[in-house]
This record gives sequence, C-alpha cells and structure tokens, in this order.
Amino acid sequence: MAKPKTSLTAVERRAEELDTIAAVLPIERRDELAELLTDQDVETLRHLVNQGMGDNTLRALTSDLAYLEAWGLAATGSSLPWPAPEALLLKFVAHHLWDPERRTADPDHGMPAEVDENLRSQGFLKSVGPHAPATVRRRLANWSTLTRWRGFDGAFASPALKSAIRLAIRAVPRQRGRKSAKAVTGDVLAKLLATCATDSLRDLRDRAILMVAFASGGRRRSEIAGLRREQLTVEPPIPVENGAPLPSLAIHLGRTKTSNGEQDDIVYLTGRPVEALNAWMVAAKIESGSVFRGIGRWGTVSKRAIDPQSVNAIIKQRAEMAGLDAGEFSAHGIRSGYLTEAANRGIPLPEAMEQSRHRSVQQASSYYNNATRRSGRAARML
Repeated sequence: MAKPKTSLTAVERRAEELDTIAAVLPIERRDELAELLTDQDVETLRHLVNQGMGDNTLRALTSDLAYLEAWGLAATGSSLPWPAPEALLLKFVAHHLWDPERRTADPDHGMPAEVDENLRSQGFLKSVGPHAPATVRRRLANWSTLTRWRGFDGAFASPALKSAIRLAIRAVPRQRGRKSAKAVTGDVLAKLLATCATDSLRDLRDRAILMVAFASGGRRRSEIAGLRREQLTVEPPIPVENGAPLPSLAIHLGRTKTSNGEQDDIVYLTGRPVEALNAWMVAAKIESGSVFRGIGRWGTVSKRAIDPQSVNAIIKQRAEMAGLDAGEFSAHGIRSGYLTEAANRGIPLPEAMEQSRHRSVQQASSYYNNATRRSGRAARML
C-alpha cells in the first residue's frame, strides 16, 4: 500500500516533486537529486520549467546545482546558503582552479583531499587535476542565475571574485579544445553513409540518423535522440523541373537551447533525407513515439529511444567502418560540419542559420568563416 502523503519523508516528498518535471530531468538520477537538493532547489527548478526554460539548459542547470550542493556539503558541512557570501564563492574558485606544480610542493593547495574524496566517491569527480576554466565559469553563472531566481543579488560581480578567477586562469593556462576535431562535411558524410548500404534495420536506422541530423541543420545529438513521430509533419512535395517532385517534411523542434519558451522552432527536410527517414520508420513500424530506437541482438526494435551518447557512438562506429579515425569525429562534428559545408557551397550564412537555428552570428560564423577563409583570396597571396 502506498504511504499517505503525511508520512512521506522530506527526501521522498522531493522525489515526488521531481517526478512532476521528469520529462526534462534525468529520471535515473531522481533519488540522488532528491537527496542532494533542498526543498527550495526543487521549487526553483519547477518554476524554471513553468517559465519555459529549454530542456537541455534546464538539465545542465540541474546537474550544476547538484554538483554545487554536493560540493557545499563536502566543503562546509551544510547546504548552500542563499545568497552565498563572497568568501564561499572565493573558496569555490580556490578548490577548482589551482596550479598542479604548486600542489606537489604544498598538499593544502587547491581542493582539500577530504573534499576531493567525498565528491569522487559520489561520482561527481572523475578526472584528476583542476577544472577547466569554462566549467568553473559556467557553474558560477548558473549559481548566479539560481540566486537571482530566489530574489537575491549575490556577490558574483564582485571585483574580488573576478580578480580571483582571472589570476587563477593565468596560473593554470589551458589550451582550448574543440568539441570535435574534424567537421563532418559532405565528403565525410558520404563515407559514413556508404557503410549503411544494406536494408538491415541497423543500417536503415543509422542512415536515417546521419542524414536527418545533417540535413536538418546539424541537429544536436540530444535533439536527434529525443525526436518523436509527433514532431514530424508531411509538407507538400517540392516541384523539380524535368523531374519527380521531392518529398518534404517539417520537424517541429519546440523549445531548444537557443529559443525562448514561446517559440516553436521548425526546420525542413527535402528529398533523400525524407526518403531515408521514411524507410526506417516503415521497416521499424514506428507510427508514434520515439523515432530512433535501440535494436536488440536479434533485430528486435525497442520501444525506448536511444540516448544522446548512442548517437555519438553511432557516428564513431560508422567513422571506423569507413576507415577514418573515430577519435577525430563526434556528434558535434555534424553540427559544425553543416555550416562548414554551407560555406563550401556558397550558401549565405543567414540562410544556413535559418536551418541550423543558431541565434548567435558570432558562434555560427566561427565555423562558416573558417571554411571561407581557407579558400579565400587572403589565404592565397602567393
């Protein structure tokens, strides 16, 4: 018999509250989050859901909040205070940005051993060494966002904190890495697709994943993994001179990382990607629910969607099958590859951004301009 509401513990009550926003949170971490987060934390997250925050942004914010609460408990013995005093923010920086050479001479430099062991035992720390500056900045930014949502200002703009971050980054220089060493441009995509040449379910699915992810503007792996049949709308065929009309499909993305809560972003597929997607859905008998699903050893199609990590694994596996270095390619390479290919084909950046749904011209042009600069006159002066 289920417990009456009055007998629920605080943790059980928070778990039930988290269930109400389970659609945008990692359900496998519900119990862990219920243990770590406070009642106020959960209420803040529910408020952000109701305000229309993008699913991926909310997941990242929740992950950072869980880490911050775990660190606060390990470092101070109590939950995070709201607003956090400047001293606690400086402690956070000191624990996460430190000089490895200095630590060899001074074991007390950086994150204390007991705090490190506590976080590592809970799975919050895996790598060894200081955090990436970008990670520290992101967590502080999310901490600041949550503080404002609670009606406080906090000390996140204090000169002391800014100075501490700047000096710490100088002391521990890091080379900025790209999410994917190589962009999956048209020629690379053709090699990956060549490995999906049979009519097997796995080849049909992977071919559809590759073509839809690329042709829809370089969709994020989370968007591909989470794609549902209900998001697809058949559009009128596109007339072609001296040829058969091309099938057309609209994908309703809903809220994305770069849209606001009132927007329903839509991208379009035309021609071969539509045919590949339809071939997979017909073969797998997918009439509703998740589009891209797991396939069992005996060819049984699961009712559950693949996860974003599986999209990445599929791209790496296909790269290896194509004789490429799998370590050089990832799901992000499809996103950057779409804009790079658009530049190579002379498609104007604004037109490409309509399909990629990038909101930042600066971010989109970083991929686009690198391609045009390589072939431009300025790079061929001699």
